[in-house]
Amino acid sequence: MSRDGGGLRVRVKTARKRSAQSTRWLDRQLNDPYVKRAKADGYRSRAAYKLIELDERFAFLKGKRRVVDLGIAPGGWAQVVRRLVPKAAVVGIDLLPVDGIEGVTILQLDFMADVAPERLTAALDGPPDLVLSDMAANTVGHPQTDALRTMGLVEAALEFAIDVLAPGGAFVGKVFAGGADTALVAELKRNFTTVKHAKPPASRKASSEWYVVAQGFKGRGAERA
Repeated sequence: MSRDGGGLRVRVKTARKRSAQSTRWLDRQLNDPYVKRAKADGYRSRAAYKLIELDERFAFLKGKRRVVDLGIAPGGWAQVVRRLVPKAAVVGIDLLPVDGIEGVTILQLDFMADVAPERLTAALDGPPDLVLSDMAANTVGHPQTDALRTMGLVEAALEFAIDVLAPGGAFVGKVFAGGADTALVAELKRNFTTVKHAKPPASRKASSEWYVVAQGFKGRGAERA
């Protein structure tokens, strides 16, 4: 690696055992201002700033007491919750192992497993008032397929949120291709008073990810109204 003449950008040299794709990824990581900020601020990933920026716009963290973090690895979102609402109880779930975070209960488990919803709710002393989902399916390289697989996770996350949220609660979930599909938006609007889409500045411009922010949960009878 070498630095350019201005001393600001790290230039990654191609290594014999490193593919061109890996070199581009490393170059992007080393020169990403959010990666640098995450290291300086003690966050585990640049994704922490996506949640911070979404909350600055929609203020869904204020006053929350019980939070569920779906797809918690590596833990950046849970760190943000702990810093911004330190009295909130937080439980997270992920297939991947996650190093412990003070004040956070972490389950290493597939969210799609039958026992997952019960395990998550049992870890809190009452219904959550915020469900966060930064889950995304493992990509296969086909954009439409990848988007559909991730949308399936979003739909499952929303179904879980509708089942467990306290009235007035909120749901924040990752979607792709400019937002949620028509059926999902309709379901959100049936169950929440406000539904917004946003792409936080921390999301890379080349990324197709967006986030849906649904606030004001109407209660579990809303879907039948």
